Amino acid sequence: MRFYEFQLLWLSIGCLVALIADRQASKSRQRLAAKDSREERAEGGMSGAGSASALAALTRQYLLVYAIVMGADWLQGPYVYSLYREQYNFPERIVAILFVTGFVSAGLAAPLIGVWADQHGRKRLCLVFCATYTAACLCILVPFLPILLIGRVLGGISTSILFSAFESWLISAATSHALPQADLSTIMGRATLVNGLVATGAGVFSNQLVGVTGSFAAPFVASGGLLIVAWGVIRGTWLENYGGGGGAGDKADPFQIQRLKIALRIVQEDPRLLVLGLTQTCFEGSMYLFVFLWVPSLQEASLMGLLPLGYIFSSFMLSMMLGSIVYTFLSAASPESSIMTHAKLSSTVCAVSSLALAVSVTQPDERMRFWAFCVFEACVGMYYPVQGMLRGALIANEHRATLSSLFRVPLNIFVVVSLLTGVSSARSAVLTASSLMLAFSSIMTGAFIVSRVETLATNGVRP
Repeated sequence: MRFYEFQLLWLSIGCLVALIADRQASKSRQRLAAKDSREERAEGGMSGAGSASALAALTRQYLLVYAIVMGADWLQGPYVYSLYREQYNFPERIVAILFVTGFVSAGLAAPLIGVWADQHGRKRLCLVFCATYTAACLCILVPFLPILLIGRVLGGISTSILFSAFESWLISAATSHALPQADLSTIMGRATLVNGLVATGAGVFSNQLVGVTGSFAAPFVASGGLLIVAWGVIRGTWLENYGGGGGAGDKADPFQIQRLKIALRIVQEDPRLLVLGLTQTCFEGSMYLFVFLWVPSLQEASLMGLLPLGYIFSSFMLSMMLGSIVYTFLSAASPESSIMTHAKLSSTVCAVSSLALAVSVTQPDERMRFWAFCVFEACVGMYYPVQGMLRGALIANEHRATLSSLFRVPLNIFVVVSLLTGVSSARSAVLTASSLMLAFSSIMTGAFIVSRVETLATNGVRP
């Protein structure tokens, strides 16, 4: 057990050093930005003070809410599997069915969630998220399978909202404030950093909470409390924004079939969007399977007795923070176009995460598996801002939430099929398949996005 405590300590020190370095680099970038703003003002451009004020206000609005909702989500992270398997004593096959139920509901809800977010308002859907996820937390407290299945359905719907409506609200708000892509990239990088900080604290807090109460259900109660707070903050501080034709509604087409058809046609006509969807399926599918697999995988190789799951989870989150800081450095230092930079980063992240999962499969040593999982989590820390920026650059605002949710359909199909193969007896096969798919995604990103942007740049056309 001491091994994991030391790893948590060293990762904490590494994150502290990286944060200090990032802070110094950020100050240098701010001085350069202030200089550029003065030059723009002299030429009649937008006020630098006004731009900085808009950036600061939007950053505060978004990151406060993001920290609360992700804290609520991460509080549940370390103990979902243990609650079902160890406290409620469900066989692993039933646990897999519970997980599958969540992903099926997320897959079925995803297209409608995106359409409704664009049509009826992103803020409104974020408020719905707080309500449905709170209800899911209440359901999980009842060790009765039908109630737990209802909770998983609500959780799946909530997940679809969390990973589409919130990001779409941010990008649209940044556009309405006329913030440049560099500022949006900064907010997304900071969001991932905040996510890592919150998740690290959530892991330690949930570990202590379980220790004090003796119940794996305690973190879910705390999660519900945070979601109620998030509902109040969103309602009081966010302004509503919509996609194309938002706010009007179409009573003759409540499921927005025509809008979905338009979104599908947009994806079919642009191979770069197909690759974005492929990357989302491969990476996030692997990530969700990892949530199910990391505990039994480490337990299988463990020679140290009972694992401190909260500390291990916090180590993973610190690794994710390091990944987000690396992203901030790389994106700020690159002189290339935003699409080019992020396409290359996306390809690299998929390649490194593929290698990390391959190592976790081939190495039976518990420590090697742990470190490989830490590398994978660092890739997660880079993935979210990278993909968010690519979606912001390649997808028009009027269909952003719709397409982001549409990409989640194959993602959830992939996860469901993987779980139904019998994860308990095929962990290595599932991780190997995830590794191969990530490698394939890396190659496709290089072939269809990076090469496309390079061709357009060579011909003098803006990507």
